[in-house]
Amino acid sequence: GVAGRGMVRQEMAGPEITLSPLLEPLGFMKLLEWIFSIFAFATCGGYKGATTILVSCKGVVNKTVTAAFAYPFRLNTAVFSAPDPTQCSGTWADFHLVGNFSSSAQFFVTLAVLVFLYCIAALVLYVGYMHLYRNTGKIPLIELVITVLAAFLWLVSTSAWAKALTDIKISTGPSIVREIEFCKRPGSTCLFASVTSMGSLNVSVVFGLLNTILWGGNAWFVYKETSLHNPSNKTPQGSGIYPPPTGI
Repeated sequence: GVAGRGMVRQEMAGPEITLSPLLEPLGFMKLLEWIFSIFAFATCGGYKGATTILVSCKGVVNKTVTAAFAYPFRLNTAVFSAPDPTQCSGTWADFHLVGNFSSSAQFFVTLAVLVFLYCIAALVLYVGYMHLYRNTGKIPLIELVITVLAAFLWLVSTSAWAKALTDIKISTGPSIVREIEFCKRPGSTCLFASVTSMGSLNVSVVFGLLNTILWGGNAWFVYKETSLHNPSNKTPQGSGIYPPPTGI
């Protein structure tokens, strides 16, 4: 009677640890999403770089000046060091890089971190509480909404970050020499020397795209778990909706 129902409820509430969901598409994709989210925020959030030009002026030949920049890419706060203590006889003025790309970069990294945390929670649910997941109709529906939203946000944030990265490359590349007033003065010359490789940032965009595809695909597998896809699970067999087989 009542005691029996209480025991069933306790069994339902407690964890039943099994790793088998990780071998199914639902769990395996979540595991991939977890790993890919780490790569996305590590390749973007951990970046440090610098752009370098060679400056010549009175008494100074090919002096290296550097502007260091890093995540979250507020380039307008990065300033080129002075070529020498006299600042080229007072002709050198501080020059800042152009642009503030922190909103796109932070949106991308914040999403990756939130997805990373969500994937941990989802994996715990799959491994320990799959019986609850499959027996209550609401959890898969909630996950479907989150999964579709995550796929959309990955698409938006990756697009914004890819555009920002293109602008960052322009703002730290050879074209900056044309922007520096000092370099236009007679007797002063500037040559673009180098900029730190942005390979890891290119990789972060690739992982953003991979995450978009993964979450988009994952939405289908989550949808298959919901009552929207399996209404027959909730209706008793032989309810008279379908005609009986005719035996032909």
